[in-house]
Amino acid sequence: QVQLVESGGGLAQAGGSLRLSCAASGLTFNTYAMGWFRQAPGKERESVAIITKLGLTTRYADSVKGRFTVSRDNAKNTVDLQMTSLKPEDTAVYYCAADRFFTFEANDYDYWGQGTQVTVSS
Repeated sequence: QVQLVESGGGLAQAGGSLRLSCAASGLTFNTYAMGWFRQAPGKERESVAIITKLGLTTRYADSVKGRFTVSRDNAKNTVDLQMTSLKPEDTAVYYCAADRFFTFEANDYDYWGQGTQVTVSS
């Protein structure tokens, strides 16, 4: 049974930083691309950042480029999202997801975590 468990969410002030982590189990982690997505109340789910199976290539949404960094540790089966220069508009539930293919399309992802809330105050 595949499980993805996010942690690290919480409350931050604008300009601050948070680091999200996602622990994966039940899958051969280094055969899956991983992605971070977010959904704010009343808004559609948004792709944030993705990383290839070996971590050699990443892709970011324009809204987070230069502020967020995605990384993975295949020895620990984890994928992290370092978020800096946070803005109130970053407030959302953040999800990690796994897919065999490197895709920015959330609907393509096979497995999802339960999400972690990030709230950024102004």
